[in-house]
Amino acid sequence: MIPLSYAQQRLWFLAQLEGPSATYNIPLALRLTGTLDTEALTLALGDVIARHESLRTVYPERDGTPYQEIREAGDVRIDLPVRTATEETLAEVLAAESAHVFDLAVDLPVEARLIRLAQEAGGEAGRGDALDERVPPVDAVAVADAEADEHVLLVVMHHIASDGWSVAPLLRDLAHAYRARAAGRAPEQDPLEIQYADYTLWQHELLGEADAEDSVMARQIAYWRERLAGLPAEATLPADRPRPAVASYRGDTRTLHCPPATHAALLDLARGSGATLFMAAQAALATVLSASGAGTDVPVGSPVAGRTDEALDDLVGFFVNTLVLRTDVSGDPTFRELLERVRATDLAAWAHQDLPFDRLVEALNPERTGDRHPLFQVMLTLVQAGAAASGTSSAGADFPGLRTRAEYSPTSTAKFDLTVGFDEHLTEDGRPGGLDITAEYATDLYDPETVEALLARLGRLLAEAVAHPDTPLSGLDLLDAAERTLLLDTWTGRATPVPEASLAALFAEQAVRTPDAVALTQAGRSYTYAEVDALTNRFAHRLGALGVGPETVVAVLMERSVDLVLSLLAITKAGGVYAPLNAVDPASRLSLILADTAAPVLLVDPALADHEILTEATGVRIVLVDGLDRDAELAAHPETAPEVATHPDQWLYVMFTSGSTGVPKGVAVTHRNVAELALDHRWTRPAHGRVLFHSPHTFDATTYELWAPLLTGGTVAVAPPGVLDTAALASVLAAESITGLWLTVGLFRLVAEEDPGAFAGLGEVWTGGDVVPPEAVRRVMDACPHLAVVNGYGPTETTTFATSHPVRRPFDYDGALPIGRPLDNTRLYVLDDHLGLVAPGVPGELYIAGAGLARGYLGRPAQTAERFVADPYGSVAGSRMYRTGDLVRWSREGEIEYLGRADQQVKLRGFRIEPGEIESALVAH
Repeated sequence: MIPLSYAQQRLWFLAQLEGPSATYNIPLALRLTGTLDTEALTLALGDVIARHESLRTVYPERDGTPYQEIREAGDVRIDLPVRTATEETLAEVLAAESAHVFDLAVDLPVEARLIRLAQEAGGEAGRGDALDERVPPVDAVAVADAEADEHVLLVVMHHIASDGWSVAPLLRDLAHAYRARAAGRAPEQDPLEIQYADYTLWQHELLGEADAEDSVMARQIAYWRERLAGLPAEATLPADRPRPAVASYRGDTRTLHCPPATHAALLDLARGSGATLFMAAQAALATVLSASGAGTDVPVGSPVAGRTDEALDDLVGFFVNTLVLRTDVSGDPTFRELLERVRATDLAAWAHQDLPFDRLVEALNPERTGDRHPLFQVMLTLVQAGAAASGTSSAGADFPGLRTRAEYSPTSTAKFDLTVGFDEHLTEDGRPGGLDITAEYATDLYDPETVEALLARLGRLLAEAVAHPDTPLSGLDLLDAAERTLLLDTWTGRATPVPEASLAALFAEQAVRTPDAVALTQAGRSYTYAEVDALTNRFAHRLGALGVGPETVVAVLMERSVDLVLSLLAITKAGGVYAPLNAVDPASRLSLILADTAAPVLLVDPALADHEILTEATGVRIVLVDGLDRDAELAAHPETAPEVATHPDQWLYVMFTSGSTGVPKGVAVTHRNVAELALDHRWTRPAHGRVLFHSPHTFDATTYELWAPLLTGGTVAVAPPGVLDTAALASVLAAESITGLWLTVGLFRLVAEEDPGAFAGLGEVWTGGDVVPPEAVRRVMDACPHLAVVNGYGPTETTTFATSHPVRRPFDYDGALPIGRPLDNTRLYVLDDHLGLVAPGVPGELYIAGAGLARGYLGRPAQTAERFVADPYGSVAGSRMYRTGDLVRWSREGEIEYLGRADQQVKLRGFRIEPGEIESALVAH
């Protein structure tokens, strides 16, 4: 038995694994203009198949092992069915015919069709029907040819028997045979020196065994094992949707034309570096993939002819091998420096090109899945002008009486995530005529707009690189003007004026507007705005007498209650800063917070009067808060507001978060920050007319729960102290007629599972702080048709919320919910490692500027400077932005999609992330 070549073995294995498909078809379409002798063409095709054994070889198996079975030339008959099409339907017919499925065990690996082009639409031909005619008698053919002199010959070969470099010898031999047959004789040619089966046996002998120490295969395996050590499992254009479990190989194409001037400059740049046009194309593609989110270690696949002996040049067969070319884009090199890196990499790779790709995969043994190609996911090809290495080249095809031209024949398949092909053109006088850059992409993963945007970036990169080859890559602008406008203008938060006043003043104004409206309620006891205003004014005077003034920190160790709300408002009116303490935290943590804040006053309610921190809080005045509305001492203070000058940019509260270090650090938030959040247009009534205060006051969700209703005339309904289970939550929602609610994702998920109807009376529920499970949202929305569900996102450093996404109906999300658009007066930037804007759809780190940006970390200037950095895109001098550490991207609709933690280098598969990675990252954050 004649074994399969190594390349054939891989294709045969894939055919067994994936089943029959057209994925590995090679279509060759040749337009023939003039008087065509159809009978001569049919006979010529038979002559070519007789000449090349590879085209009359089938691949049966014996005991599970495939082998080459070469059919005798006399036993093979080729037919040339005729199809009819118009210019309008030609592409559709070519695509349909190119999708022929071969049974490798029994079918010859070649099929041919002749497509006759009708002169005008109308009748059967005008409909473009695929008429399965057998070749008619010669006289009938003459009549047909007299009516139409445009034909397209489509030859479809399976890759197991051919490759791109086989097109040239096939066309040469077909043209030679056609000339002879048209003259009424058999073609005369010298027999081929060798056949594909000879090459197969020679290849096995040349490479030797992998376990033979001195064999070619062993030496090249050692090279590639070292060269590809640490190769990323996936480095590709980030996908628009999750990968399917098994790739379908459905594909489409998009093409960009690179103008002659850029083509010429690119050639000059490559030659000046001792490189080739292919190397320049590789450097450009790697740069754009890296800038599009593929990382800085970018492997691409590249075909090499594999015809290492001149005797192979005249053969049709599968000789091509695939190399993995690894490009290091790290360190922000110039394009010229990157080109030099690529040159060194490629020369070494080409010196080790004999190892078949399937043996490389076997030796390296990467993780194998059905959803992506191993070792690389992006293929790069180059067809140089005048070369006959293309599947669409017609070089050397001299058919008497006919003009020939290659015709594009789409296959609607994609073997890889992305195949980027550079097709070089020359003018008649040999000068650069431009490049056609075609991207074949997997439609499982990408939308056409994504690939078009990639090609546009590639075109801009080429123009920038040849104009500025010694500029670092980060300095090359890949955005067009429209994208820059979207990112810096269109997709910013709505500009909304916010009063230049402290929260105390804003609340006082609200109390004047709605003195009799209910501001605060708990367990059936309600307080009007006038009552709350008077009580908190009195308590503010008392705090002032204790030394609380502008930016004096008051620590608060209290359970959730009306007294807690009144205390926080009173601290605000006194000009102080409240620092919430969590009673369940270790005393050591609470001591650190008291030390950091240097709080001279600590408010405590009776339920926590024996807390151990009270014995350790030396130098702190402890004030017991027990029923402020019936406190006789408090009644002695005036009801009017204290005369305290409080600037909007003074601190309002310090909220402590451990972050990633485990050491508490206080986020200092200002009056202006909270006013901008509370007066955002999203907190409309009646949806947020009655808001439930149920979050721990050490959690910044309370900023919304308290201040959004209190500054807009709404009601804060105080939940009972302690942690609410789903039953208790449902009870209080109904009892207090709650309309607006914030829930952590964990509690939202529990309610969705146990009692989704509990939300029925609400107008709007917000959730976030973790990945929001789409199935939980769907369950809630099904149970509550009139409820609005909003995914909210925001670090503590940006005052609770920075973005929001109202979940749309019908619920048709593919993957995770977006975190949405910026809140009022908020700007979002998605930036690369050099603080450059990245294009829509490209992953980058999220930076937040504008409203809500805290002053920084209390007593930690170094950490503040690290996370709160200068805003290079702000219109106001000295403006800052907060570095979130979150990996995100803009959708085409102008919404932010959360992808993971940038500083933990969460690796994406398409844009699917393991939930545990996100949950742990967000909890830490």
